[in-house]
Amino acid sequence: MSKKRGLSFDEKRTKMMEIFFETKEVFQLKDLEKIAPKQKGITSMSVKDVLQSLVDDGMVDSERIGTSNYFWAFPSKALHARKRKLEILESQFSEASQKKEQLEQSVQKAKVGRQDTEERTKLAEELASLRQQRQQLATELEKYKECDPDVIDEMRKANKVAKEAINRWTDNIFSVKSWAKKKFGFEESKIDKTFGIPEEFDYID
Repeated sequence: MSKKRGLSFDEKRTKMMEIFFETKEVFQLKDLEKIAPKQKGITSMSVKDVLQSLVDDGMVDSERIGTSNYFWAFPSKALHARKRKLEILESQFSEASQKKEQLEQSVQKAKVGRQDTEERTKLAEELASLRQQRQQLATELEKYKECDPDVIDEMRKANKVAKEAINRWTDNIFSVKSWAKKKFGFEESKIDKTFGIPEEFDYID
């Protein structure tokens, strides 16, 4: 028989939130280290790290009373935290849009010949920055896709908006690549290698 695959870190986060949502109770770390392995298949050794990541993201509340730390979370709290996180992501997309406009203006001002060297260097830096921002935002968005079923229903529209924004940035990067090919005669493979764009880079379905 094949060995059963362990839970990923994001799956453990989701399972941990299920404990809070289903019980609506307050726990100590030692309680969760006993409950999580039995009910959700989360190893006791990873409970502390999973719990701390949820606290850091504002998904779980924590309070120290006396010598003990107590943890709790409710669906409404999780929904609010995810909405706040998506608002931050949308704000970051907006800032990236402004940078894209600046990049387009820089492209229009680019000159032919040796004088292009400085402009091409700036273009490379900007494109690398855009690619990194897109990847970071896509990773963040993926992390916040999984949560309680009730919360998923509430967040579906917001997730769709963020996903469309990521695809718009993918389109922007493809446009810059096309311009670089025509402007400087670069091969696509060389552009990808120079700017660190992976072969599987594509739109998100």
